[in-house]
Amino acid sequence: MAGEPLSFRAFCAARPAGCEYGYGHGDGLSALRDREFPRLRGITYLDHAGSALFPESLLKAFTDDLRNNTYGNPHSQNISSKLTYDTIEHVRYRILQHFHTTAEDYTIIFTSGCTAALKLIAESFPWIPEGTKQPSSRFCYLTDSHTSVVGMRGITASMNVLSVPIKPKEILLAKSRLPAEEQNCTTPHLFSYPAQSNFSGTKYPLSWIQDIKSGRLCPIKLPGKWFVLLDAASYVSTSPLDLGVHQADFIPISFYKIFGFPTGLGALLVNNRIAPFLRKTYFGGGTAAAYLAGEDFYFPRKSIAQRFEDGTVSFLDIIALKHGFDVLEKLTGGMEKIKQHTFALAHYTYTVLSNLKYANGAPVVRIYSDTDFSNPDVQGPIINFNVLDENGQVLGFSQVDSMASLHNIHVRTGCFCNTGACQMHLGISNEDIQRNLQVGHVCGDNIDLVDGHPTGSVRISFGYMSSFEDAQTFLNFIIATRLSNSDAEIPFQSVTKLTTESVPDDHLSFNKEDKLSPILQISDRELRNIPSEAETTGSWQPPEPEAESMRATVSETAVPTCRKGGKPITVAKIYLYPIKSCSAFEVTEWPVGNQGLLYDRNWMVVNQNGVCMTQKQEPRLCLVNPSIDLKQKIMVIQAEGMDSISVPLEDNTGKEDVICESKVCSHRVKTYDCGERIAGWLSTFLGRPCRLIRQSSDVKSKSHQKNTKGLSSATNISLSLVNEAQYLLINVASILQLKEHISASTTRLVISFSSKETPDVTRTVMVTEKHLASHSAVLKEPLEIEELIRRFRANIVISAPESFEEEEWAEISIGALQFQVVGPCSRCQIICIDQQSGERNKEILQSLSAARGRKTNFGIYLMNQSMCSPFSDTLSVGSQVLPVLKENTEIQPPTSSEEKCSG
Repeated sequence: MAGEPLSFRAFCAARPAGCEYGYGHGDGLSALRDREFPRLRGITYLDHAGSALFPESLLKAFTDDLRNNTYGNPHSQNISSKLTYDTIEHVRYRILQHFHTTAEDYTIIFTSGCTAALKLIAESFPWIPEGTKQPSSRFCYLTDSHTSVVGMRGITASMNVLSVPIKPKEILLAKSRLPAEEQNCTTPHLFSYPAQSNFSGTKYPLSWIQDIKSGRLCPIKLPGKWFVLLDAASYVSTSPLDLGVHQADFIPISFYKIFGFPTGLGALLVNNRIAPFLRKTYFGGGTAAAYLAGEDFYFPRKSIAQRFEDGTVSFLDIIALKHGFDVLEKLTGGMEKIKQHTFALAHYTYTVLSNLKYANGAPVVRIYSDTDFSNPDVQGPIINFNVLDENGQVLGFSQVDSMASLHNIHVRTGCFCNTGACQMHLGISNEDIQRNLQVGHVCGDNIDLVDGHPTGSVRISFGYMSSFEDAQTFLNFIIATRLSNSDAEIPFQSVTKLTTESVPDDHLSFNKEDKLSPILQISDRELRNIPSEAETTGSWQPPEPEAESMRATVSETAVPTCRKGGKPITVAKIYLYPIKSCSAFEVTEWPVGNQGLLYDRNWMVVNQNGVCMTQKQEPRLCLVNPSIDLKQKIMVIQAEGMDSISVPLEDNTGKEDVICESKVCSHRVKTYDCGERIAGWLSTFLGRPCRLIRQSSDVKSKSHQKNTKGLSSATNISLSLVNEAQYLLINVASILQLKEHISASTTRLVISFSSKETPDVTRTVMVTEKHLASHSAVLKEPLEIEELIRRFRANIVISAPESFEEEEWAEISIGALQFQVVGPCSRCQIICIDQQSGERNKEILQSLSAARGRKTNFGIYLMNQSMCSPFSDTLSVGSQVLPVLKENTEIQPPTSSEEKCSG
């Protein structure tokens, strides 16, 4: 009964009237998921608004078609080409049929996607520019629009046509008609709005189409004739669109949003009443009825589709669409059933999520929505939110994404290419956007908070193959990561009104009634924070444009000494990682080169596509043990169950070696392949095709450099295959503090509820780790210090008196070596991988976040200061570390009586 609020029974009871779940499959969706989406086993995919996933039967039908038929270029006249042409025309008919219209009313123009379709509209619409005798045209768009819609204004501006953004609430106030004398003006204007917001899932009224075209609704008071562009890309992925009723003039779509395959193919549906007025300047292959090469003569083809489809269309992908429609209909029964199925899941998830509470009554999440999720006609299966702490402060979306990844839950974060909606819901001003850019935040990065204010949010979205288990897993994830460390109470009772976190006043609302099912309330006394995401083991936060403000300015004459009254700080351990993301090689002393420790991360493992593999994708990399033998000049690689193998240290790059370009994070590096023998060894051990590549020595000083503002010795620092800096340093004292926090943490969750059936009975059930960690292992026993140290994959481990005091340093000296501190290391899920077994658990990252107060910084990045030669010195265990504090804080040397720490 503990799981009652999150049970399938509760889900069925909460399902809105008329919303069927499961397409009539008696066993739910388990059989369909096993048959059509076996790759989803163990994965909770909640980014269907980003892309649908293709079913197995679609690929099979498509590949069978290609094997059994010969399809030639549709511009030729032979038999195979005629087959292609006829099949393409059949697909056009099938698309029109899907949208309940015919070729008499609409023309299908194939494009590379929705964005290309929007660009085509902007280029070909019959605009009347400013400065002519006629009234000029306007391009108006709803601010809750995708970037690709807003980007059309770049083209209209070049044509001297003004663009006007319209807020959602403004369009509702624009119902006055124009004066009769102005209604006969024929100046064409274009208004664009999304059928469904890709940010919040809000469905804007399709009735606006006819209201605007008839003049009953005016985006702006201006004489002329209005045409409507309905951005349907998000809407049609889970909802039926009847163009027989809602006759927009332009409807751009992308097919991967519906079927998952093919990608790179979209269409523009053009109303035939506007099609003849579209203008076109460029003409490509297949679009001309006749033209002269020597004179300016061109006559277009009569067909609108052929006129605008420049060059040969992607005909094999178009043929795949036929199978997409067939399979979708067979699996689901059509778009209306998909609409019901996905909304049932969204409604249930919203109802539970919006009522999770901490012990002080504060909401666990803030949901950004214009509706109460009671009506699928005004709300799509998208939920946009931010996670809050018990004080109401937003946890960064990168932290949430990182924790979701640990649970194998796939979500989307950021602003979702919809800055207008993001600003409206999150209260981000225009000045905030510009200021965030100045400090280094750009669209699509992981900077989730600036001065404590969110730059984006988290979005989950359901698709036709989503299941109740997906919703349940997600909700359990939120509960486990936010509330599992407390004696939380979850009352389950029948109520009629949601107590959702409020949203800004200017949001549009289409619902007047609250028709909600029983909800959850969760209380919490101790907050557990969700950690931030990083692309790799350590990520330099904040990024380069912000680095100058982050780093302290250090006087060149400052004397590096120890803290007053403190014990000496010494080097306790030294590790290098010859193969990126593989096991550590521990040494007591080691040469230092101009890229850091000699041979540190000189090699990396790549997959069959040449993409770098890390423990995020392949945890078993930590079981590959490389060691360096400087005398024999070889690297020896070992793994359990495998014969050892060696690779020469000498760079044997010759004319016969192929230098290729790879990427480490965003850095381009020149590499060469280490041969078939080691590739076979690694492929056998890892059980997948892979190869070993090495950074090329003759180009590495140029190919992988980091601009490091604030460093006193160099403008460009040469890096090996590391992610951010030459060295990573951690402190044993910091490790000990984290270990204490992990040991003290609890995993008890008390759930209490009262139901309609037993209103006078309250039951309490203990939920253990087993219930809270369904996707990965949990910690079975306290971690040893050595294991924790290895998880953080540092190069230099120091023994200092105070935990996290290293974060106050600006530079350090170790013997004759001098290093500049260039920022903290923000941790990701790799620290959750046991470096001895390759097993994952979530406790480390959660505990780090909780211990550090919503941050996951652990360790600091270092760079060499000046070095005269590539191998000018060595780094040794036991050496004293002499720091300089940030801002030249005065520090004193230790007294002679203090005990020196041993390595």
